[in-house]
Amino acid sequence: MSAAEEMTGEDTPWAEVTPDAARRLLVAAVEAFAERGYQATTTRDIAGRAGMSPAALYIHYKTKEELLHRISRIGHDKALEILEAAANGPGTAAERLADAVRSFVRWHAGRRTTARVVQYELDALSAEHRAEIVELRRKSDAAVRRIINEGVAAGEFDVPDVPGTTLAVLSLCIDVARWFSTEGRRTPDEVGALYADLVLRMVSARK
Repeated sequence: MSAAEEMTGEDTPWAEVTPDAARRLLVAAVEAFAERGYQATTTRDIAGRAGMSPAALYIHYKTKEELLHRISRIGHDKALEILEAAANGPGTAAERLADAVRSFVRWHAGRRTTARVVQYELDALSAEHRAEIVELRRKSDAAVRRIINEGVAAGEFDVPDVPGTTLAVLSLCIDVARWFSTEGRRTPDEVGALYADLVLRMVSARK
């Protein structure tokens, strides 16, 4: 899947963003930020990729930072949705943790361009916007931590440091966006399955 294909279609994080021009700008901004980095990208770069003038960009987004915030908010909302769905789903703690990891890794691999911007450009946000995104990240952390705590309480997991293990699990999943390539020998689903097994070994899940 190319970067352009990855960022279009009904299952993308911004499929419901309207009007169409605003969505095109988000897609163009993700592509530019991933390729050049936030600091090196200009509003002219973004507008050009979207086939628009810089003046047209300002109709929808007042600043480049506002565009990044919108991208980050949509991406982190999606991440939280994935993890809370697993945390609140049926099954044992081990089954729910495996589901959380599989789904989270699959998203970071399948939407790696988007995920890199969402996860690694946090420091470019304004203080207010950064605080908002950090709160969403805390909620994602809490969803995974709850699964692990429940596994420990049920005797499924042997985890002496739940907060540290939660951080390790999330970091492992997020890092997939940094290295995953469609030219590699594993698909997003296969990487998700591999990481789910690795995480269950990490928490010493009883089989």
